[in-house]
Amino acid sequence: MLEKIKDIDTDLLLYLNGLGTETWDGFWLFMTYTLTSVPLYLFILFLVYRYYGLKKMAITLLFVVILITLTDQMANMFKYGFGRLRPCYNEQIMHLVRLVKPTCGGKYSFFSGHASNSMSVAMFFSLLIGKHVKWIPYFLITWALLVGYSRIYIGVHFPFDVLFGFLVGVVLGTTVYKLMKLFLKKFISKTTITQ
Repeated sequence: MLEKIKDIDTDLLLYLNGLGTETWDGFWLFMTYTLTSVPLYLFILFLVYRYYGLKKMAITLLFVVILITLTDQMANMFKYGFGRLRPCYNEQIMHLVRLVKPTCGGKYSFFSGHASNSMSVAMFFSLLIGKHVKWIPYFLITWALLVGYSRIYIGVHFPFDVLFGFLVGVVLGTTVYKLMKLFLKKFISKTTITQ
Protein backbone atom coordinates (compact mmCIF):
# COMPACT_ATOMS: atom_id res chain seq x y z
CA MET A 1 0.00 0.00 0.00
CA LEU A 2 2.76 2.45 0.98
CA GLU A 3 4.68 1.63 -2.20
CA LYS A 4 1.54 2.28 -4.27
CA ILE A 5 1.13 5.70 -2.61
CA LYS A 6 4.79 6.50 -3.32
CA ASP A 7 4.34 5.47 -6.95
CA ILE A 8 1.29 7.73 -7.32
CA ASP A 9 3.21 10.57 -5.66
CA THR A 10 6.17 10.09 -7.99
CA ASP A 11 4.00 9.91 -11.10
CA LEU A 12 2.14 13.06 -10.03
CA LEU A 13 5.40 14.89 -9.39
CA LEU A 14 6.82 13.97 -12.79
CA TYR A 15 3.61 15.03 -14.50
CA LEU A 16 3.25 18.39 -12.71
CA ASN A 17 6.95 19.19 -12.75
CA GLY A 18 7.07 18.25 -16.44
CA LEU A 19 4.44 20.89 -17.25
CA GLY A 20 6.95 23.64 -16.45
CA THR A 21 8.36 25.91 -19.13
CA GLU A 22 11.05 28.59 -19.15
CA THR A 23 8.28 31.17 -19.63
CA TRP A 24 6.93 30.44 -16.12
CA ASP A 25 10.18 29.61 -14.31
CA GLY A 26 10.72 33.18 -13.13
CA PHE A 27 7.26 33.43 -11.59
CA TRP A 28 7.56 30.14 -9.68
CA LEU A 29 11.08 30.97 -8.48
CA PHE A 30 9.69 34.29 -7.25
CA MET A 31 6.92 32.45 -5.37
CA THR A 32 9.29 29.93 -3.79
CA TYR A 33 11.74 32.44 -2.28
CA THR A 34 10.93 33.16 1.35
CA LEU A 35 11.77 36.87 1.13
CA THR A 36 9.07 37.35 -1.50
CA SER A 37 6.44 37.04 1.24
CA VAL A 38 7.96 39.73 3.50
CA PRO A 39 6.04 42.73 2.03
CA LEU A 40 2.78 40.78 2.27
CA TYR A 41 3.34 39.89 5.92
CA LEU A 42 4.36 43.47 6.76
CA PHE A 43 1.07 44.63 5.24
CA ILE A 44 -0.80 42.02 7.31
CA LEU A 45 0.96 43.24 10.48
CA PHE A 46 -0.10 46.78 9.59
CA LEU A 47 -3.71 45.54 9.40
CA VAL A 48 -3.33 43.87 12.80
CA TYR A 49 -2.04 47.17 14.20
CA ARG A 50 -4.92 49.05 12.59
CA TYR A 51 -7.64 46.81 14.01
CA TYR A 52 -6.09 45.78 17.34
CA GLY A 53 -3.47 48.35 18.31
CA LEU A 54 0.25 48.22 19.04
CA LYS A 55 0.15 46.02 22.15
CA LYS A 56 -1.86 43.24 20.51
CA MET A 57 0.21 43.55 17.35
CA ALA A 58 3.37 42.91 19.41
CA ILE A 59 1.71 39.89 21.05
CA THR A 60 0.58 38.68 17.63
CA LEU A 61 4.15 38.95 16.37
CA LEU A 62 5.37 36.87 19.31
CA PHE A 63 2.82 34.14 18.57
CA VAL A 64 3.72 34.19 14.86
CA VAL A 65 7.37 33.60 15.81
CA ILE A 66 6.25 30.69 18.00
CA LEU A 67 4.11 29.37 15.13
CA ILE A 68 6.91 29.49 12.55
CA THR A 69 9.37 27.92 15.02
CA LEU A 70 6.94 25.08 15.73
CA THR A 71 6.28 24.51 12.05
CA ASP A 72 9.97 24.55 11.12
CA GLN A 73 10.96 22.22 13.94
CA MET A 74 8.17 19.79 13.13
CA ALA A 75 9.14 19.78 9.45
CA ASN A 76 12.78 19.06 10.35
CA MET A 77 11.77 16.32 12.78
CA PHE A 78 9.65 14.64 10.10
CA LYS A 79 12.32 15.04 7.42
CA TYR A 80 15.02 13.36 9.48
CA GLY A 81 12.55 10.88 10.99
CA PHE A 82 11.23 9.65 7.64
CA GLY A 83 14.43 10.19 5.66
CA ARG A 84 12.61 10.46 2.33
CA LEU A 85 14.99 11.83 -0.28
CA ARG A 86 14.03 14.91 -2.26
CA PRO A 87 13.21 14.17 -5.91
CA CYS A 88 16.46 15.84 -6.97
CA TYR A 89 18.48 13.46 -4.73
CA ASN A 90 16.50 10.31 -5.57
CA GLU A 91 18.70 8.35 -8.00
CA GLN A 92 15.71 6.56 -9.52
CA ILE A 93 14.04 9.75 -10.77
CA MET A 94 16.55 12.62 -10.46
CA HIS A 95 17.33 12.45 -14.21
CA LEU A 96 13.60 12.87 -14.95
CA VAL A 97 13.00 15.86 -12.66
CA ARG A 98 13.19 19.36 -14.10
CA LEU A 99 15.20 21.18 -11.41
CA VAL A 100 14.56 24.88 -11.95
CA LYS A 101 16.81 26.46 -9.33
CA PRO A 102 20.57 25.83 -9.24
CA THR A 103 20.57 24.06 -5.85
CA CYS A 104 18.31 21.34 -4.56
CA GLY A 105 18.22 22.28 -0.87
CA GLY A 106 18.41 19.88 2.05
CA LYS A 107 18.60 16.15 1.47
CA TYR A 108 15.18 15.17 2.79
CA SER A 109 11.72 15.92 1.52
CA PHE A 110 8.82 14.91 3.77
CA PHE A 111 7.18 17.26 4.56
CA SER A 112 7.55 20.66 2.90
CA GLY A 113 8.49 23.41 5.35
CA HIS A 114 7.58 26.07 2.77
CA ALA A 115 4.07 24.63 2.41
CA SER A 116 3.50 24.23 6.15
CA ASN A 117 4.88 27.66 7.06
CA SER A 118 2.95 29.54 4.40
CA MET A 119 -0.30 27.74 5.22
CA SER A 120 0.10 28.08 8.99
CA VAL A 121 0.62 31.84 8.68
CA ALA A 122 -2.27 32.08 6.20
CA MET A 123 -4.62 30.28 8.60
CA PHE A 124 -3.46 32.27 11.63
CA PHE A 125 -3.99 35.66 9.99
CA SER A 126 -7.17 34.58 8.22
CA LEU A 127 -8.70 33.78 11.60
CA LEU A 128 -7.29 36.94 13.17
CA ILE A 129 -8.32 39.59 10.65
CA GLY A 130 -10.70 37.79 8.29
CA LYS A 131 -13.73 39.27 10.01
CA HIS A 132 -12.39 42.80 9.40
CA VAL A 133 -11.04 42.32 5.87
CA LYS A 134 -13.25 39.75 4.14
CA TRP A 135 -10.94 39.12 1.15
CA ILE A 136 -7.82 38.44 3.24
CA PRO A 137 -8.46 34.71 3.90
CA TYR A 138 -8.96 34.04 0.17
CA PHE A 139 -5.83 35.95 -0.73
CA LEU A 140 -3.64 34.40 1.98
CA ILE A 141 -4.75 30.84 1.32
CA THR A 142 -4.27 31.31 -2.43
CA TRP A 143 -0.78 32.70 -1.72
CA ALA A 144 0.03 29.67 0.46
CA LEU A 145 -1.22 27.28 -2.25
CA LEU A 146 1.00 28.99 -4.83
CA VAL A 147 4.03 28.79 -2.53
CA GLY A 148 3.36 25.09 -1.98
CA TYR A 149 2.91 24.37 -5.68
CA SER A 150 6.14 26.23 -6.45
CA ARG A 151 8.02 23.51 -4.55
CA ILE A 152 6.68 20.88 -6.95
CA TYR A 153 7.21 23.09 -9.99
CA ILE A 154 10.89 23.70 -9.26
CA GLY A 155 11.46 19.98 -8.55
CA VAL A 156 12.38 19.92 -4.85
CA HIS A 157 9.27 18.31 -3.30
CA PHE A 158 6.81 15.55 -4.06
CA PRO A 159 3.11 16.56 -4.16
CA PHE A 160 2.30 14.58 -0.99
CA ASP A 161 5.10 16.46 0.85
CA VAL A 162 3.29 19.66 -0.02
CA LEU A 163 -0.22 18.37 0.78
CA PHE A 164 0.90 17.06 4.17
CA GLY A 165 2.67 20.37 4.79
CA PHE A 166 -0.60 22.19 4.09
CA LEU A 167 -2.43 19.94 6.56
CA VAL A 168 0.17 20.57 9.27
CA GLY A 169 -0.05 24.30 8.52
CA VAL A 170 -3.84 24.36 8.91
CA VAL A 171 -3.66 22.49 12.24
CA LEU A 172 -0.79 24.53 13.71
CA GLY A 173 -2.07 27.88 12.43
CA THR A 174 -5.49 27.27 13.95
CA THR A 175 -4.08 25.90 17.22
CA VAL A 176 -1.64 28.76 17.80
CA TYR A 177 -4.36 31.29 16.97
CA LYS A 178 -6.62 29.70 19.61
CA LEU A 179 -3.75 29.68 22.12
CA MET A 180 -3.19 33.38 21.49
CA LYS A 181 -6.89 34.07 22.07
CA LEU A 182 -6.69 32.23 25.40
CA PHE A 183 -3.55 34.12 26.36
CA LEU A 184 -5.14 37.48 25.56
CA LYS A 185 -8.33 36.60 27.40
CA LYS A 186 -6.50 35.40 30.50
CA PHE A 187 -3.64 37.90 30.75
CA ILE A 188 -4.43 41.02 28.74
CA SER A 189 -8.10 42.03 28.85
CA LYS A 190 -11.66 40.86 28.73
CA THR A 191 -12.30 42.86 25.54
CA THR A 192 -9.85 40.99 23.37
CA ILE A 193 -9.74 39.27 20.01
CA THR A 194 -12.79 37.06 19.62
CA GLN A 195 -14.33 35.19 16.71
